[in-house]
Amino acid sequence: MTFYLSGFRSIPKLWKSNPYFELGPATSSTPFFLCAIGNQQRWFSVKPTTPPNSKALNLLDTKARTHRKGNDNNGQVSSDPHYFAAGAAKKRSHIGANPQNQGHALPVRSSVQLPTKPLNSAEWDKLKEDFKGKASFEDFIISQMARNCCSVDVAKSLLAWVAAKNNGIVGYNLLVKYLYLCVFHKQTSEVIDVYEIMKAKYKSLESGGYTLLIRGLIHSDRWRESLLLLEDIKKVMVPSKKNYGDCIQGALLHQDVNTAWNLYQELIGHNLIPPLETLKAFFDYGKDINDDHYSDKLLDILLYLRNNQLYPGESFAHSIKTWFESIPGRQWKGQFTTIQKSGQCSGCGRTIEPIHLSPEEYEFLKEKIMRDVIDGGDQYKKTTPQELKRFESFVNSCPPFDIVIDGLNVAKMFPKGRESQNLLGVVSQLAQQNLQLLVLGRKHMLRPSSQWRKEEMEQVRKQAHCFFADNISEDDPFLLYATLNSGNHCKFITKDLLRDHKACLPDARTQRLFFKWQQGHQLAIMKGFQKSKLTFQHILSYDTVVQRTGDSWHIPYDEDLVQRSSCEVPTKWLCLQRKTPDPC
Repeated sequence: MTFYLSGFRSIPKLWKSNPYFELGPATSSTPFFLCAIGNQQRWFSVKPTTPPNSKALNLLDTKARTHRKGNDNNGQVSSDPHYFAAGAAKKRSHIGANPQNQGHALPVRSSVQLPTKPLNSAEWDKLKEDFKGKASFEDFIISQMARNCCSVDVAKSLLAWVAAKNNGIVGYNLLVKYLYLCVFHKQTSEVIDVYEIMKAKYKSLESGGYTLLIRGLIHSDRWRESLLLLEDIKKVMVPSKKNYGDCIQGALLHQDVNTAWNLYQELIGHNLIPPLETLKAFFDYGKDINDDHYSDKLLDILLYLRNNQLYPGESFAHSIKTWFESIPGRQWKGQFTTIQKSGQCSGCGRTIEPIHLSPEEYEFLKEKIMRDVIDGGDQYKKTTPQELKRFESFVNSCPPFDIVIDGLNVAKMFPKGRESQNLLGVVSQLAQQNLQLLVLGRKHMLRPSSQWRKEEMEQVRKQAHCFFADNISEDDPFLLYATLNSGNHCKFITKDLLRDHKACLPDARTQRLFFKWQQGHQLAIMKGFQKSKLTFQHILSYDTVVQRTGDSWHIPYDEDLVQRSSCEVPTKWLCLQRKTPDPC
């Protein structure tokens, strides 16, 4: 069967790469036929249009925020940002980096210069002659166009040239990347043209094709066909959260609220985390309606963020603020603020929930760690049952510890010092405070060497309880066991963020409790410590989650220019206060 195309319509816009779209395995060699209506052959039509906007959006490098150092009254807690503050990990990774190597990434060079305007057949022939790469010229060019903000008109001229050289046949890979450009530019007419061809030729598509078509159709008056594509996906797999999110946004764009909420419930019913931009769309839509039932559902979304420890972005936070302030008769007022070290909101003065676990939460987490980390299996540890038994007997024979120290980790924190000297320095200063200390290490630390002096390790053993595991063993399970077994007062020292252990915990609640406990118990030594006074970064006293207290909401959010890793929490908050309480 032959399929016909009378020419794609064109609306030129600037395209920029967007990781939202997943093309999937778009390498199929299945030909696409672009032929004639009647006896007249028509290729892709490239119509002269307004020149594309050449202004590209510059990506800004994340900048760590600077803080002034305050006076330390007790000599032990620094005024620097806490260890889990957003952007702190990136800042630490830059410490000690060679400045000569920063900001000098080599540009990616191709063997051809991408055109900035549509080319005719002779010009494309010449460009292909100049191409020296090993890959397919056409695939290379279309990929580079997608990465370099190329005009859609230029991409269209490439496809027209390919079709002319191949009896009207354009490969799937080229077509789907052309669709990619059209979708991002929201060139709905072009998307519909491609959709019609694909619908006629293929009974089903790969996931990348479905994703692009759903994304492209939601902005058209044929948006309900994106729901049909979603049903097609369901026949073979659970649709992605992006597929659901796009369909939800399409429903909201066209004011079909019931369909949007039904899709949302279906999404979370599959245990998928909704895209934050989808949740934002609900709040953006809500500011235009006065519906208590809809308002209750938005408050449920805030509780969902809390329970899953999710943080809205800056734009989403503004949408939440706008929605609250738009509620008739409630007189909500929002402000963007920070939380003081004491846990008080700088905006309203209310105290944020404490970071400390309740006795019930602590026992629940302790049981989970003991069962899953210590007794859970080889995925958590590299040790032997005999060594584990020896360690448990050792811990039970000691009094509860106040601080558990990852000895090897601490010893390597200060590269200029000898490792045994570094460890001894930390242990000695803590021992002066009459603390019960446990140092966890490995047996090679007891063998005299240039880095491990025998006399210094003997001093360590005099001032702290010590357990030295086999050299193949991992320290983290021992550290977690000893800390939790000693009680809720016990802290631990390591610069390891324990992400692997958190990820392996069985459910979201346990992972959240583990991270909450970690933030309140992990001590981080300041980088400058050598022989000077031992100083720790301050430990958070409050829990960084969405929370409601009476007539106020406090919502932590991510700043646009701060890169937060998964083991960090935001430092900025949206504070919402209601001037008029709800009627009884």
